[in-house]
Amino acid sequence: MRGRRRAITYDAVVHLAFVAPRYGPGVVGGSEAVMAEAARGLARRGHDVEMLTTCAKSHFSWANEFEAGVSTDRDVTLRRFATVPARSRVTAARLEQRVQRSDPLTATEELAWVNGRFRVPDLYLHLAGRAQEFDAIVLSPYLFWSTVYGAQIAPERTIVMPCLHDEPYAWLGIVRATLSRVAGAWFLSEPEHQLGHRVAPALAPLHAVVGAAVEVPSAYDPAGFRRRHGLERPFVLYAGRREQGKGWRSLLAGFAAALASHELPFDLVTFGVGSADVPAELESSVVDLGYLDADELPDAFAAADALVQPSVNESFSRTVIEAWLAGTPVVANAASPVVAWHCERSGGGLTYADERELGECLAFVAAAPKAAAALAERGRSYVLEHYTWDVVLDAMERSLTSVAGSWRR
Repeated sequence: MRGRRRAITYDAVVHLAFVAPRYGPGVVGGSEAVMAEAARGLARRGHDVEMLTTCAKSHFSWANEFEAGVSTDRDVTLRRFATVPARSRVTAARLEQRVQRSDPLTATEELAWVNGRFRVPDLYLHLAGRAQEFDAIVLSPYLFWSTVYGAQIAPERTIVMPCLHDEPYAWLGIVRATLSRVAGAWFLSEPEHQLGHRVAPALAPLHAVVGAAVEVPSAYDPAGFRRRHGLERPFVLYAGRREQGKGWRSLLAGFAAALASHELPFDLVTFGVGSADVPAELESSVVDLGYLDADELPDAFAAADALVQPSVNESFSRTVIEAWLAGTPVVANAASPVVAWHCERSGGGLTYADERELGECLAFVAAAPKAAAALAERGRSYVLEHYTWDVVLDAMERSLTSVAGSWRR
């Protein structure tokens, strides 16, 4: 949906810095997508927007794959800075294990953990030298060096979009301090907002639930997608990172159990980053399309009989929104507060608590396609009411104006 360019008044937000750990083609990640699209949308509305980011593409290696320097992406000024690897991979791995076990860490150990993935000192120095030029600085997500250190530079004009999940990382003292120090916070859903208050009781005073959005495609070509990828059987779709933190391995196990207990007509089709690691007994029923270009994604969602969202760790769940826009029903893990909230609020999705219920949900989609389509239609109406870019950018602009007004007084 095209943004609305308009005149900017003297006291409005004019010059914005967005700081994200990754940006550009081949980057897969919900927070990165929201940051990129919000920056472009606000630039279309007439704001002067700069995106400060790294040269990394992979969130596994953090290797410098893009060239450092300044360029332009549509209406956004793009500045890339090289990452610097951790000094000790052994120490970093040990601290990561302790964080995942929820072992208590000292403040010094928490800082060492933040430094253990990557550092980007040139970005920090650039932002520190120019912070006073920006009306507002937006950083995301919460658990990376660029956010934790960037939030310390000019907290009075800084907004953090944390993309929180209820996971061990969120409960580190350094996260609580970051969310308490800055002027504002953007949450993508009400359950994430509630979690933010639990994580940081002294939460940034100018916080808001702004939501997120995806562009509404002008048309879909599901038949063309099936033909291009040789998909002859009906299928359910998993889209995103193939890793346990997103529920991929548990989905494989649940899909195998569903095939064993129901006469399902479906294959499981997946695309995204990370290795699919399909077990031998499922090789005939799982189709891995690898990484798909962005212009293929709407057709992929439209071609599926259902989207399966197994992830618990969601702050918004972009793929659910994309599926509903495409008229595709959603089957989601009930253990995710955010996705369960979307499904209940919209009346547009089915949730499952275990493998047995997953099988029953898939069997329902197979046996009652008209009822499943009616669910998807309710989901589409929900998205068009709450999560278009005009709605979201309006909310972001209100928050940006509040933050800029607070430090100008």
